[in-house]
Amino acid sequence: MVEILGRRVKIGPPPRARWLISDFTSWKYRPLLLEGPVEYRLPRGAYFEYAFLDAAGRPFADPDNPQRADNPWYDYARAVALPGAAAPPEYPGELLGAVERLTVGGRRLLVYEPPERPRGCLLVFDGVAYYRLGRLARAAEALWLAGRVRPLRIVFSEPADRESEYRFDAGLERLVLDELPAALAALGGGPDCDSLWGASLGGLAALWLALGHPDVFGAVAAQSPALLAVPGGGDAHADAEWLTERYAAAEATPERLAVQAGLLEWLLAPIRRFAAVLADRGAAHEYREYPSGHNWHTWRLGIEDALLDLFGLDLEEG
Repeated sequence: MVEILGRRVKIGPPPRARWLISDFTSWKYRPLLLEGPVEYRLPRGAYFEYAFLDAAGRPFADPDNPQRADNPWYDYARAVALPGAAAPPEYPGELLGAVERLTVGGRRLLVYEPPERPRGCLLVFDGVAYYRLGRLARAAEALWLAGRVRPLRIVFSEPADRESEYRFDAGLERLVLDELPAALAALGGGPDCDSLWGASLGGLAALWLALGHPDVFGAVAAQSPALLAVPGGGDAHADAEWLTERYAAAEATPERLAVQAGLLEWLLAPIRRFAAVLADRGAAHEYREYPSGHNWHTWRLGIEDALLDLFGLDLEEG
């Protein structure tokens, strides 16, 4: 049973529940042992996802909450939305731009071409999810039609193995710098990718590649970047903040960055420290937080903001 009491949420577990899992616990990583009802005080307008584990550690949905979460990974996740919680924007109708399907280096790509000649090219990691769930091409097209962003070619790249590929991988670097430009050139006119975008491990990869090649990638969007990571590591909860240290010491950083986090996610503190490094350097960046967790609800809420922060036409007026 779920009770919403102002900004407090009280969750009464069903009889077979032994642990609660949510963004606060990084889901199964640090499950909360249940000894009765659980109560959280949430930010204003928060969106919260959760589920339970039984005595054998098997996840299951709250039988008393029919509200399915905006979560493609866990079909057992249920949601609680406080009054005033924002809903991700919808984009009715069909795309006006064209979409081409490619395979490059064993990876599936979708290439969106805007109706007008593009004035930049954005490479997006975890591309299928961003195309289908995030509806990033639709967001970019809607903002262009409204006269708010410049037209963009968008390359949606699906990883072969995201756990290794998005952790400082030389193979990804070769793909992005060598194989992808050749494949795009074979499609005909249009610019090479000069901007990067990703979430979680994809955000880590985008920040890493942009720091290594700021002359190539002038803009990068990182939504909930997995900044607890070191080369050769693999624990996204315990590794050091290696890339943040590299940004602090770097001679140059990307020209423009958009960094976002959810207030309910376990990566909030590392992401805030990264944003503080950017501020200390005087790097041109926008840092935004949303009252939700490490999930697609947060990232969908932030897509239009990041597009405007990196490619807004108002940036060109100054």
